[in-house]
This record gives sequence, structure tokens and C-alpha cells, in this order.
Amino acid sequence: MNREEMRKLEEAVEVITAKAREFGLDFYDMFFEICPADIIYTFGAYGMPTRFSHWTFGKAYHKMKTQYDYNLSRIYEMVINSNPCYAFLLEGNSLVQNKLVIAHVLAHCDFFKNNVYFKHTSRNMVESMASAAERFRGYEMKYGRDKVEAFLDAVISIQEHVDPHHFIKAGRDKKEEKAGEACACSRGGKCGRHREETPYDDLWELDEPRCAGHCEKPKKFPFEPEKDLLLFIMEHARDLEDWQRDIISVIRQEILYFWPQLETKIMNEGWATYWHLRIMREIDLTEAEAVEFAKMHAGVIQPSRVRLNPYHLGLKIFEDIEKRWNEPTGEERKKYGRPGGEGRQKIFEVREQENDISFLRNYLTKELIEEMDLYLYKKMGHDWKIVEKDWEKVKEGIISSLINGGHPYIVVEDGDFNKRGDLYLRHCYEGLELDVFYLEKTLPYVYRLWGRPVHLETVIDNKKVLFSYNGEKVSKKFI
Repeated sequence: MNREEMRKLEEAVEVITAKAREFGLDFYDMFFEICPADIIYTFGAYGMPTRFSHWTFGKAYHKMKTQYDYNLSRIYEMVINSNPCYAFLLEGNSLVQNKLVIAHVLAHCDFFKNNVYFKHTSRNMVESMASAAERFRGYEMKYGRDKVEAFLDAVISIQEHVDPHHFIKAGRDKKEEKAGEACACSRGGKCGRHREETPYDDLWELDEPRCAGHCEKPKKFPFEPEKDLLLFIMEHARDLEDWQRDIISVIRQEILYFWPQLETKIMNEGWATYWHLRIMREIDLTEAEAVEFAKMHAGVIQPSRVRLNPYHLGLKIFEDIEKRWNEPTGEERKKYGRPGGEGRQKIFEVREQENDISFLRNYLTKELIEEMDLYLYKKMGHDWKIVEKDWEKVKEGIISSLINGGHPYIVVEDGDFNKRGDLYLRHCYEGLELDVFYLEKTLPYVYRLWGRPVHLETVIDNKKVLFSYNGEKVSKKFI
């Protein structure tokens, strides 16, 4: 990019940023960098500019870069949820393409900053990931690259099995502990003695008589099913070394950082598309630039026959919300008390409070489903066929596919199964079966982490099945 092109781009950043603030978007300070394709696709494969090395990232890079080389897909930008916010522009973009991208990422940053599901994400994750990558390299030097990579394989195989809302449960448990009954019994039962918590509790306990065995003993471990499999293994696996627990902790923190993006993909992309469209309409464009923008925007929101386009779906819902709150029908005015003219206020409220599941459940209407011709399909024999077009069933089908980020919901049912330290997992079956091939390949990885036999209860052909791995082979039995 020559000096004149750089000057025009800098001017565009100023104009678009001012227009975005005029519309009411609230974002962190933005820093833009122009990067060649191989750097952009490296960032895309790793998910961040700084992260530990693993062969799965190389695999993702090869796939994405090949699609770019054959003009099958293209990443125009990448934006990082951080404060300040970093956005990377693809070298070779035209000025109009960069203008659209700048408007798009400003809206993304507004969403990162203001959506409630991003409230607990670390805004310093770039630095945290760089520090973790450095530690991992130290582990490779000390313990050997093969050993560290094999352990990473095991952790990454179950990295999606975390509890993104664990902080809520942790806060509740802490309150219950403070309000609950303390016991001097080493077994952790409840003896019925009440006392305010003080910094000297450990000293007072020295003078208290030991429990005579009449207290209530925990019957189960964990007491309630635990969704956060990574955390449970990190805290309770007996044979893990400190460096291994550190790796599990890092992977867990990173997936928790990315989780809100899984939960809000449709909203986030719809919000960014909504605003790049309105900002680009407000700034001065030549006739040629307007045509180029229209072509690029049309490509962004083009529907697909085989998958949902989050840019298109999110944009249509936000536009529909704005229209319905700006111009409510007589029935809506009477039933909901909508005065009209509140469309812009309402979409900002939705942007702040919802995730994809509540967004679709509350605002994906029958009219939108019919307008976009949404349907459910599945493979029947050798052919893919449409199996459902009823709008309510289509809506529920789409929402169901988004639950738990689209991953199976698996909980730790028993951390001491058969009183031998076995790990018993249960799949919370809701009509969708697990991939048995993937299941049987993953159980040995869980065994490697837990260090003892692992069992997984699920449902196959409407029958309960228990898969087990004892360190040598996977077995299954009906239960």
C-alpha cells in the first residue's frame, strides 16, 4: 500500500469512527493493522495473534489458506475482543472493502464491550495467551515435545466440556458455605453447629471435639452433577503433575474466553452487518464505490441452501425488531403498550441482554421464517431431503442446534464410581445421539487425564448404553 492509499485509509477510519459514535455505538479504542494473507489466516487458525502451538491449528490453517488460494472463501478481517481492540485488515483489500470492514469491526467491538455474555471475559487475553505459550514451550524443553503434545491432544479432545456459567454456581456455593453449618469433622459432614466466619476459624477448630460420627456424610462425589469436566479433572485427578494442571487450566480459560462468541454468533454478526450497512450509506461514496460496496454486502448476506448464514439471519431479525417497535400494529400497541418510535432503542437493548438462543426464541417470527424460507433437512438414504417446514418446529430445530454451543451436554455423575476412583460421565440425552466413532476415540483421552477407568452413559436407539474404557479397550453394555 503506497502513501496516498494509506492516507485515504486513515481518513476513512476517522470518518467511519465518528459516524459510528454518532449512531450511538460504544466501543473501546481501536487499532488497525494491515496484514498479508498468510498472517491473517494464521491468526484465523489460531484464533488469536498469540497462542501455543498445536498441530490442529496447522490443520485449520492449511484448510483456510487452501480455500483462499482457490478463491473459495476469503477472510477480509479479524477482530480481537480486547481493550484496546485490535483489528487486522487483509493486505490487498480495496479502499471500499476496508471501509466496510472498519464499520463492521467497530460494531463487533461495541458488541464485545456491551453484551452481558462478554461481561466476564478477560480483556487482556492476548497477553495471557502469550504468557501461556511461553510456559508451554518451557514444558516442551523440560519434558519433551512429544509428551506435552500428547497431553495437549487429550485436553483439546474435551475442551468444549466446560461450564461457562460456573462463576454463578461458585458464587452461590460460597454464600451457602457462609450461611451453612460448619463441622469439625474431617469427613466434611454437617454437625449442626452455627458460628460466624472469622479469620481464626482454623485455630478455634483445634479446641473443638471431633465429630462422633453422627454427622451427615456426603453420599456422592460430586454432590451434584458437574458440567465443567475440565475443571473437575484439573481439581480431582490424582496423578496429574503441576505442569499438566497448568495446561488444563490454560485450555479451560481460553475456551471460556471464546465461549460467548459461540453463544452469540448470529447476534454478533447480525449486529455488525446491520451497522456496516447503515454507516456505509451515510458516508460519501463515488458511484463505482457504491456498486462495489453493494456487491460485497450482497455476498456477505447471501443465504445458503445447506446452512444458516448468521450475517443474513441476524441482520433480518434486527431490522424486523426495529420496524416492529417503530411501527407497532394496533394489536401490539394495545397488548404490549408500545407507543412506537422505539426501534433503535429496542435493538440496543437486545444487543445488551440476549444471546442467540433467547434472540431467536423471542424475535424469530413466523413471518421471518416464511420470508427467508427456512426449513429442517436430514439425510434419508443417499439423499438429503427437507423434513420440516412448519415454522414452530423449524424455529425449535434451529434453537436446539445452538444449545451448549452445539456440543453434547455431558456431566460428571460420579468421581468415585464403584468405590474404585472410576470416572462416570452421563450424556444428557435430548433426542440427538452421540457419534459413537468419536466417542470411542475420545474415551482413551479422558482416561489419560483421569488416570483410571472411564465410563460414559448415553442413549443409542432409544436404549441406555454404558461405554467404558479400562486402559486397554473400549467396551459397551446396555443398562
